Amino acid sequence: MSEKRTTLQIAREVFDIELEGITTLRDNLGGSFEKLADRCALAIAAGGKIVLTGVGKSGYIGKKIAATLSSVGNPAVFMHPVEARHGDLGLLQKNDLLIALSYSGETEELLVVLNPAKRLGVELAAITGNKESSLAKMSDFVLEMAVPREACPFNLAPTTTTTALLVLGDALAMVLLDKNGFTKSDYGRRHPGGAIGRMVTMKASDVMRKAADAAVVPPDFTVRETLYAMSHARSGAAVIADADGHLLGIFTDGDFRRSAAQDDAVLTRKMQEIMTPSPISVNVESMVVDVIKLIEKRHVDDLVVVDDDNKVAGIIDIQDLPGLKIM
Repeated sequence: MSEKRTTLQIAREVFDIELEGITTLRDNLGGSFEKLADRCALAIAAGGKIVLTGVGKSGYIGKKIAATLSSVGNPAVFMHPVEARHGDLGLLQKNDLLIALSYSGETEELLVVLNPAKRLGVELAAITGNKESSLAKMSDFVLEMAVPREACPFNLAPTTTTTALLVLGDALAMVLLDKNGFTKSDYGRRHPGGAIGRMVTMKASDVMRKAADAAVVPPDFTVRETLYAMSHARSGAAVIADADGHLLGIFTDGDFRRSAAQDDAVLTRKMQEIMTPSPISVNVESMVVDVIKLIEKRHVDDLVVVDDDNKVAGIIDIQDLPGLKIM
């Protein structure tokens, strides 16, 4: 009698089997994938769209692929085969590309709608695990995506196949993103309502505290005077600038605590003696997504914002970002 496997052993085996499937699919990518990507790009360039269709688990993945394609600039929709037989074939228009998803290639509910769809003049591509299937024979071209086995112990429940199909859809979306020269700004325009959209459309100037509202002090200010300015501005940092507004340094709450632990007379010291010179800064035109990356990489709570002449324009306080629904 075999020893009963633990929960983690079973879970890790699923990971291993599905990773094996993805790796197999990756290694077998070839001309058929390139043809699919080219046909998708041609359809979009001609004013058409990508229409995905499938039943069951393949259908769920098809919806996700359509959503991802649309989010990176490739108009795509999902058409349910059953609903298509009752009017949704009207989704199909000239220059569209119809992509049918079925691992077995023998899904009856899918097959019965494909000939009516083809009669509307659209090109039909199949993504299937069986290049000899009925679906493959009906299609204008086929992308075979066979994987070694399902993670299901009975080799029945769609597991590895749906994971591989999901990754294949992501690969297609990223290839088309590259083909189309899609940018972060383009992405932001398609995601105006969430934190992602704000990060890729807003600039540092949109989220900073302006210099007039920040603690910006001259280099001859004492620590005591600087702390007062920080308290007045309700800020954890002061920016040190020269008489013309050029950035010289920064002084933070942490700097004060570290200095006070070593120097009882720290309150009378001048900023030019104790500040951190040439601090990390960003330009007013920097995108917020790049600002967030810099904050995370350098582990700082405050970033000075400067203009093209290195004059202080403001400061970004990490504590302000959640209120702006950025973090």
